[in-house]
Amino acid sequence: MIKVLAVIGARPQFIKAAMVSQALAECGEVTEIILDTGQHYDPVLTGVLLDDIQLREPKYNLRVGSGSHGVQTARMLEGVEEALLAERPDGILIYGDTNSTLSGALAAAKLHIPVAHVEAGVRSYNRLMPEEINRIIADRISDLLFCPTERALRNLQQEGITANAYWVGDVMYDALLRVKDRALSRSEVLQRLHVLPGEYALATVHRAENTDVGSRLRGIVAALETINHTLPVVFPIHPRTRKMLAQTFSGNGSHLPLALVEPVGYLEMVTLESQAAVIITDSGGVQKEAFWSGVPCVTVRCETEWPETVSAGVNILAGFETQRIVESVHEVIDRPSPVPTDAFGDGHASQKVARLLVSAWKERAGG
Repeated sequence: MIKVLAVIGARPQFIKAAMVSQALAECGEVTEIILDTGQHYDPVLTGVLLDDIQLREPKYNLRVGSGSHGVQTARMLEGVEEALLAERPDGILIYGDTNSTLSGALAAAKLHIPVAHVEAGVRSYNRLMPEEINRIIADRISDLLFCPTERALRNLQQEGITANAYWVGDVMYDALLRVKDRALSRSEVLQRLHVLPGEYALATVHRAENTDVGSRLRGIVAALETINHTLPVVFPIHPRTRKMLAQTFSGNGSHLPLALVEPVGYLEMVTLESQAAVIITDSGGVQKEAFWSGVPCVTVRCETEWPETVSAGVNILAGFETQRIVESVHEVIDRPSPVPTDAFGDGHASQKVARLLVSAWKERAGG
């Protein structure tokens, strides 16, 4: 049997891991251990997410929580190393581009344990983003690289990484296809929020480049307020964003002019995305889910790691200036629906990851 340790910590990684975990179980040749760094640490949301995606409880939970990048990564590195020494797996699975991704890759590489990176090769080409640094380093020290798009594979090739790199498709696409019908049949989130299908905008803002710069945050919020006059804005609020909003809009009698919604579970988020008139976001994952759901998207950033959504004409990079965001919302809503594409695979990326991983690590496990 092949023994694999999977490192996750942010909610999108739970979703990706659930899909790959199921595919590994179907192979019948893998024992998987899951480690949660605790990077996203809301116990209620985590419990809901595990149920939504049918992922079993992690064996390890480091409960790292928030902190500076150095502090957070150091704590994760220590905890992941301890787990690796205790379990002695044949390889480690990492996902995406967070500090959890980086700590898993570093800890394993220093112990000479092979690293498999799901969502390898993704690039925004903005090194001011901590996620970009995490991606580049993780890819450099990974032994198996599973790319969600052909563009991601080309990115690796241009960086000189050609061995054991594969275009498999996007495991998040697998997840959306798996849960969409269940989400729509079970979720009552639209009724709870008093909005109708196709008659609201969905907004998410969480990246530090937006939340931690007062002028940017004010520009985005002003745009959402303007849009809210004609199209109700549903704004599930990330805990850090709530904190920064309180700081940015405090004093002088100022207050946030939007009604905030508590964070929602994965199934509810899929429902909100699929039924929205438009999505306004700085999340890479939400950009893709908007694309897959056929919903127009405005990204409040100046670049994206998912240019496929922009070239398809259904995602506009609007930056963070109020007028440009508002204009982009009107523009993208009027555009035609996207032409179907296989840019993100065929919905079977997880099975391809499992097969390639078993083939590569079977000999190491003595099989």
